[in-house]
Amino acid sequence: MKNLLSALVGTFCFIKGMAQPLADTSGGLVAQKDNIITSSTVIKIENMGTKINSNLAELRPTVSADGNLLFFICENHPGNTKYRSVPNSQDIWYAVRDTMGNWSEAIHMDYPFNTTHYNAVYWISPDKNRILIRGAFNEGAFISKGVSMSYIDEDGNWTPPNALFIKNYEKYDRGRQSGASMAQDGKTLLLYMTPEKASSYNDIYVCFLEPNGSWTEPKSLGKKINLPDTDEMTPYLAADGVTLYFSSDRPGGLGDNDIWMTKRLDKTWQKWSDPVNLGSPVNTPDWDAFFTLDAGGEYAYLTTNLDTYGESDIVRVKLMEKEKPDPVVLVSGNVYNAKTKQPLSASLIYETLPDGAAAGNGLSSPMDGSFQIVLPYDKNYLIRATADKFFAQSENLNLDSLIKEGYKEIHKDLYLVPIEIGQVVRLNNVFFDFDKWDLRPESFIELDRVVALLKENPSIEIEMSAHTDSKGSDDYNFRLSDNRAKSVRDYIISKGITESRIISKGYGETKPVATNETDDGRQLNRRVEFTILKN
Repeated sequence: MKNLLSALVGTFCFIKGMAQPLADTSGGLVAQKDNIITSSTVIKIENMGTKINSNLAELRPTVSADGNLLFFICENHPGNTKYRSVPNSQDIWYAVRDTMGNWSEAIHMDYPFNTTHYNAVYWISPDKNRILIRGAFNEGAFISKGVSMSYIDEDGNWTPPNALFIKNYEKYDRGRQSGASMAQDGKTLLLYMTPEKASSYNDIYVCFLEPNGSWTEPKSLGKKINLPDTDEMTPYLAADGVTLYFSSDRPGGLGDNDIWMTKRLDKTWQKWSDPVNLGSPVNTPDWDAFFTLDAGGEYAYLTTNLDTYGESDIVRVKLMEKEKPDPVVLVSGNVYNAKTKQPLSASLIYETLPDGAAAGNGLSSPMDGSFQIVLPYDKNYLIRATADKFFAQSENLNLDSLIKEGYKEIHKDLYLVPIEIGQVVRLNNVFFDFDKWDLRPESFIELDRVVALLKENPSIEIEMSAHTDSKGSDDYNFRLSDNRAKSVRDYIISKGITESRIISKGYGETKPVATNETDDGRQLNRRVEFTILKN
């Protein structure tokens, strides 16, 4: 297992499990014969192949944001935990895709993820360092209905799952069926549950992460989603945070439950566009559910019982343009100690500017500091890592000025600076207008973190410095940088920091960190930073 882990680090997070593959042989996707022809394109149903599918029932696919990690359920497999003891035993299996696009043999997960109860993975975080699973657990011991989270540890194994505390959860989950998914931001939880004991119908709810780590009371998605006497279930919120896919037996479908698509119209989670049936081949005359996407939004992964190797198979379908969510950016990178350049395990926070609203969270891998987050367009983001005894050198991603050209992938490393004498911290999210030294409002979020550092560490003293590129005269650059450094110092002092704890100085163009011969180099040289003088 360790050799396999070493070979795969960097492509995906290896999941500790039994090396017990489903029966088979072939590698990639297998195109089915029954294509759907529209006026402009041919839509193919692509079977995921016999390394994933078998002569049994495969259900509930859950794919990672980068499309390289797939969890699913296999029913009644001889390797299942409660095989022969309970009808229709459902256990979690997974497969990984290599850089050539080939899927591994499916592998059965270990206890406690597969228990004597029904088991499933509901969500994989974009960084692949967290999974949301079916059932409420306490340090790996099953307790009751609910949902639980597990994390990758420093050895590359999953920690024992623990239940999410959802306010008044038992008030809503009163039927035989329930399930969940989570938005890519890690702070929005979607649930489907049967609120009335006498009813067989599910409704869809949303919960939000609280600052203390608990979750708000479930809130119905409203009358447009939850129709009377219909079954709404298996919600999936796309990476754009607004496009919702769900399964329903509402009027207008092709038979039993179908997959429907709707758009969230505001922040209340009550106003939605009219749900649209995705039609064939996504939907069939039979029961259709368990729809999921990768961040690119090009392919839907789902379950079908048409032209399968067994009772049902995992397939993917290329969506038509009108069925896709809005495009997003997948940001990947590593978190490093700025002093030692060693990778760090850290929490990630991303906020929108200039309002500082929390946009999502993430984790970097304990093994190599790697992370992935998904960001919708039309926003300006501050991204930073957090860890004890470190100060984050935040990064800025200005996506509100980009035209939506489609799904993009960006690499951006993050650095944490140890809180030690002599350490220099670059403040990437301090902004001024051209040729001016008045702080722009979006700078306040970054500077408030410096204020918090100084308040939490009353012995720290710092020098705040500003720097320019080589354009302009020496005198001009000294004056501009000095005034900018003073503006930053004045702001920090206005927040209650003693004047003697912070000095300011402008260095003009005298301390470049890159060449002044290129635009990128000059941009790096135009900077604000502080140095820890005393701790």
